[in-house]
Amino acid sequence: QVQLVESGGGSVLAGDSLRLSCTATGSGRTFSAYGMGWFRQVLGKEREFVAAISWVESEKYYVDSVKGRFTISRDNAKNTIYLQMNILKPEDTAVYYCAATKPLEVVGLEVADYAYWGQGTQVTVSS
Repeated sequence: QVQLVESGGGSVLAGDSLRLSCTATGSGRTFSAYGMGWFRQVLGKEREFVAAISWVESEKYYVDSVKGRFTISRDNAKNTIYLQMNILKPEDTAVYYCAATKPLEVVGLEVADYAYWGQGTQVTVSS
């Protein structure tokens, strides 16, 4: 069992930046064995893939709409992943969720690819 705790959301103006954090606890496996991802969801829409980072060689993947603006990273010593969000736009407004795969599973772009989820943190971008 892995518990994910998110932080860093808030309300900002368009063009501003935020950094989201997600810390994992409760796992008997080393944190580096888990692929990690970020998703976002707005009311009335399905949860959308944003970014992912693998457990092997820290391979990174992004949805096209955030490429060049968002950066996913991980600090295995701190059991934490981050999502640095720059040049935020109103369309980035959503609840952001972090997620973890089962140990040693590859990361993916679908909700079903992940076994563990955080509670979500709200990001609101105003123009």
